[in-house]
Amino acid sequence: MTPFGEKLRQLRAERRILQREMAAALEVSPAYLSALEHGRRGAPSSGLIHQICEFFGLIWDDADELKALAKLSRPRLKLNAAGLTPEQTAFGNRIVRELRNLDPETVAAMQKLLDEARPVTPEAPRPRAGSRAKAAGSGRES
Repeated sequence: MTPFGEKLRQLRAERRILQREMAAALEVSPAYLSALEHGRRGAPSSGLIHQICEFFGLIWDDADELKALAKLSRPRLKLNAAGLTPEQTAFGNRIVRELRNLDPETVAAMQKLLDEARPVTPEAPRPRAGSRAKAAGSGRES
């Protein structure tokens, strides 16, 4: 389940709304709504998030929270390790491999550690070989 799916299910349960009723109101299939709740579908479109907020009467902070949860709710994790150190790459791959086996307390402790970690100032990107030649040639007069 994704953070968005969990919140969606919570909102529905609090208001005692059946999945099929909500799906009909949003003009989506019950199967799609179920897949969203269970994390088998990616984050919904911004338009659908807006419809969900209107359906539940969410405004301000509650609507912002739902939008933020949608951004955190990609069921497929990706890691682009380009530009990372070998240690960072190994760590990222290990998390992806072992995340499913971690208990909630360990996940919370890791999140706290990441929240408190000192950010590393990224190195300035080095210009590509072709861009140096263009930059050098751009100052010439015709």
